[in-house]
Amino acid sequence: MQIRVGYELLYAFPRPTPVILTLSIHYSRVSDLVRPDHMLTSPPIPIRSYRDAFGNWCSRIVAPAGRLKISADTLVNDTGAPDVVATQAEEHPVDSLPEETLVFLLGSRYCETDLLSETAWCLFGQSPPGWGRVQAICDFVHRHIAFGYEFACPTKTAWEVFNERKGVCRDYAHLAIALCRCMNIPARYCTGYLGDIGVPPPHGPMDFSGWFEAYIGGQWHTFDARNNVPRIGRVLIARGRDAADVAISTTFGPNTLETFRVWTDEITRPLA
Repeated sequence: MQIRVGYELLYAFPRPTPVILTLSIHYSRVSDLVRPDHMLTSPPIPIRSYRDAFGNWCSRIVAPAGRLKISADTLVNDTGAPDVVATQAEEHPVDSLPEETLVFLLGSRYCETDLLSETAWCLFGQSPPGWGRVQAICDFVHRHIAFGYEFACPTKTAWEVFNERKGVCRDYAHLAIALCRCMNIPARYCTGYLGDIGVPPPHGPMDFSGWFEAYIGGQWHTFDARNNVPRIGRVLIARGRDAADVAISTTFGPNTLETFRVWTDEITRPLA
């Protein structure tokens, strides 16, 4: 199957402002691109790109004073298969984990392991290790939080959402990540496109989505505490410790986001 993905963002800047953007499709999906997901700006301005510490493809611009539109539109080949379920995936002792996973055991900006450790062990200390434990965490988070776009808050942490019991997809991911790390399971935040392919209507408004990956069974596996069922058509943009590492835009000055559109649509007739 093919999926059309893209975005259109319209900002207003009172003066020239440096911006870092994390909007390019992850390198692990580059071979699936039917055409490049080139970032376009209106008015046209120079764009510089680089790899961050997590391997994500980031872009740097200096936005001019006034309005700036940033957009991309591309097609992605996809298997159409749902997220992999590997119930036999085992947990690893910390001393046998690969070094590159260890950073994803530590607390981070939005995932306060120190505040949630005792709670995590009380809730999940008796759950089956490995896949079963991560799934138990997802089940808990899915039930514990009420979803609503009106609950979105850019500064909300895992500890806060645990106590408030309401949030958006990134909050589900942050709480699940923090609880996994408390149980000595490496977990990392993911952001990308996730449409409603295979999901019966009514469908909510389209947005970028947040989920997470846990390291069990010798590899990273996808989990989604918000939806809590295998989904079709995830298109990864970036991974990091939490949402602070993969913000779609980091602006170094005042600005207003006036328009925000994201699309993820299945193409019924594949296009070249």
